[in-house]
Amino acid sequence: MSDQDTLLEFPCEFPIKAMGLADGTFDTRVVEIINRHVEDPPEGAIRRRPSAKGKYLSVTVTIRATSREQLDDIYRELTACEEVLMAL
Repeated sequence: MSDQDTLLEFPCEFPIKAMGLADGTFDTRVVEIINRHVEDPPEGAIRRRPSAKGKYLSVTVTIRATSREQLDDIYRELTACEEVLMAL
């Protein structure tokens, strides 16, 4: 799929959300994966939100996406990670 096959116009701000167990290292793992594909996110780009009972954690990282291929690579790696239960 090419950049022409998407409704997004690149570059653009794009939020990537991953959810997993709140084990103390999950958020670090998600940020490490995303950082392999983009420069360090700017201050305030990373948001963490625990579930109501604290068992799960969602991590949202807003990146400056440069291509559909970049987004596909990020999602491929996130979904391959055993710690990530869901990536949106």
